[in-house]
This record gives sequence, C-alpha cells and structure tokens, in this order.
Amino acid sequence: MRADALRNQQALLAAAAEVFVASGVDAPIRRIAEKAGVGTGTIYRHFPTRADLVTAVYRHQIEECAQAGPELLAGSGSPFAALRQWIDLFVDFLVTKHGLADAMQSDSSGFAALHGQFLDRLLPVCGQLLDAAAGAGEIRAGIRPYELMRGIGNLCIGGADPQYDPRRLIGLLLDGLLLDGPRRPRPE
Repeated sequence: MRADALRNQQALLAAAAEVFVASGVDAPIRRIAEKAGVGTGTIYRHFPTRADLVTAVYRHQIEECAQAGPELLAGSGSPFAALRQWIDLFVDFLVTKHGLADAMQSDSSGFAALHGQFLDRLLPVCGQLLDAAAGAGEIRAGIRPYELMRGIGNLCIGGADPQYDPRRLIGLLLDGLLLDGPRRPRPE
C-alpha cells in the first residue's frame, strides 16, 4: 500500500474508533465518513462489511495502545502516571472491543485470532508499565498484567446505567495499587 493510502486508511480507522467510542459499533457509517472526511463509498470499498471495519479498528487500536505504552513511559513524570494514561487509552479500546463479538456474529475463529493478538501485544506493554511503577516504588510489586487488564475489562461492562461510571471505579482500582503512604491526587 502506498504511503499516502496507508495514511488515509489510518485516518479513517482513527475516525471510526472515535465514533465507536462515542456511539458504539452500531454507529451509522455516514457519521464515520463525515468524521474522516470521506464518502461512505470509500469506507465500503476498504471495508465491505461492518465486521470488516470493526475488526480493522480493533487491530488499529491494539497497535496504537501497544505503541503508546513506551511513549508514555518515556514522556511522563512518573511510571504510575504513564500507567494511568495508558489505562485510559486501554479503556477507550475496550469500548470498541465489547461490540466486536456482536459485529463479527458467528466468526468465532476470527475473534479468537484477534483476542490472541490482543494478548500478545498488550500484556507485555502493561507488564512493562507495572514493572516500571513497581521499580520506582510507586506501586506494590507482583501485580500481574493479565489480572489488571481483565479486572479493568470487567469494570467496563456496566451496561446502560447512567449512575455507573467505570472510569471512577478504575481510578479506585489503580489507587489500590499504590504503596501505603500519601495518596497522589487523581487528575479529573
């Protein structure tokens, strides 16, 4: 794929991810097209079915989330701050992921392959952030990346209850990782 075509496709996937986070994977294709600045035909030419689009967004978000971990670690004031920022990105990703199974309907083998890619790419990144925060004395050692990511995933399944705020609960979970001592204020 040419460099400009790849950039355009990445911009389209980023726009679709934003729309999916805001409105779910059933959002109208025309809304994604408007956000991306393209026609709906362009989307259908690249992604003939909604499942194709959702799967491509899913893969795109896996890569973005994986690449963000080391970047956040290098640019944040502390490893725990980097972990918290990365978890925010991970939560945005989970919003799309939860709609994936419905969008793919009966393609369980395709979903399994994507889940494998998810684990292969994101568990090491989460582990790196946890190790860095533990090494800096910010959090307790021995926290397993899979358990943390699974717990966060479970907290994101809140349904349509307007009083349920998964980000608030995730903040409490992350605060619970901190070593005893003065608690750092959470950015709102």
